[in-house]
Amino acid sequence: MKIAQIADSKVTEKRSRFLARVFPASSLEAVQAEVKAARGRVRKGRHHCWACRIRDGEKLLEQARDDGEVGRPGTVILEVLRRHDLEGGIVVSRLFGGVKLGVGGVSRAFRRAAEEAVEKLGLEGKGVR
Repeated sequence: MKIAQIADSKVTEKRSRFLARVFPASSLEAVQAEVKAARGRVRKGRHHCWACRIRDGEKLLEQARDDGEVGRPGTVILEVLRRHDLEGGIVVSRLFGGVKLGVGGVSRAFRRAAEEAVEKLGLEGKGVR
């Protein structure tokens, strides 16, 4: 299912904030433009991790980036897209709160932020087509 609209979520874990955005994208350039916009929107963000699934003819292109964060959050975000069978992108920006979360804590927080943004799409409604 293609993502048809933008949905945002915010998760706080031990003073770190994770701001997620699910967005429609039909090309890798559109995804990179949204990641660049996230860097501008969340200027204090330390890491802007993202993943996308884009249909290119018969092929489904999947990419994920961790932006230097531990715990492979890009792959975790990509798994959220796969689980819901969505085509589009998700970017999650982390604002560091001063407390290290560890590899598992970081992965769980990125996953939770991405899942909450997907839930806000309202999969039965107009959020996907």
